[in-house]
Amino acid sequence: MAEDSPSGCIACGWTPEQQDQCFYSSHVKLFYGASRRGVWSIGTDVIMKERPDEGPKTEVNTLNHLAKYPDIPAPKVLRDWVDGNRRYFVLQERIQGQTLEQAWPLLSESQKTAIADQVIEVRNQLRSITSGSIQSVDQSPCYPGLLFSDREPHGPFHSDLELWEAISRTLHAVPQRALENLKKRLPRCEPYVLTHCDLNLGNIMVKDGGVLAGILDWEFAAYYPIWYEYVSASWGWTEEDAEWKKLLQERLDVHGDGHTDAKDFWKDLRLLRKYPNLDEKGREVFEKLCLDER
Repeated sequence: MAEDSPSGCIACGWTPEQQDQCFYSSHVKLFYGASRRGVWSIGTDVIMKERPDEGPKTEVNTLNHLAKYPDIPAPKVLRDWVDGNRRYFVLQERIQGQTLEQAWPLLSESQKTAIADQVIEVRNQLRSITSGSIQSVDQSPCYPGLLFSDREPHGPFHSDLELWEAISRTLHAVPQRALENLKKRLPRCEPYVLTHCDLNLGNIMVKDGGVLAGILDWEFAAYYPIWYEYVSASWGWTEEDAEWKKLLQERLDVHGDGHTDAKDFWKDLRLLRKYPNLDEKGREVFEKLCLDER
């Protein structure tokens, strides 16, 4: 049972006295909570997500779109709604198995590699789903946080130039010469492909040791530059997640979907965002961009 608050359990609202007097064991369980969000299991087959009615609702649109592609292992949406208290709910079919985060310590190197290759197979299917613009599936703005260092909506962008102009406006303090040379380093972004952009250990479901069962949490998926998934794997939430992302990038390289030029551009962009308060690496990048004659 979740931790009690003065008014009762934060998950069910019951006081300790009520819990002691009840012999019923619920099969509706809160198994994840962060900020004002929660995820519940309803029996063995259904997941319910709950959060305030604010922020994007694009995940449902994305999952409904992916339902047209049965080989892409994404959850099926059963229903979503906003209640009278302005809380947003989504019911999804539950993907059976365990997260890669749970399985990781027990997997062999060959099993880890096999899972990475299976995720890349899904990535290849997503690459075939394209758009003429950088945008969400419903043509609304998307959340390319890697390029803007925020969690705000941006776009749609209908060309590489529009994307660059939006990025450059966030670098208004950087001298023009450095900006012009950074622009030259921006790799070609087209085609704009459907991208998950958060393939961390907790969002990969596996079963039977090394079999991919599904991919979760499509909240920020959208049509992004062809290289965005690769760059998204450049850092990890934990040491194990960083190990997984490193393997994922290595396997993307092997399968011909590596984009080291985009990764280098992103690293330079991230460092320049601190201008004029640059650290040593930032100063090196800035000086190189100011001297670049390309």
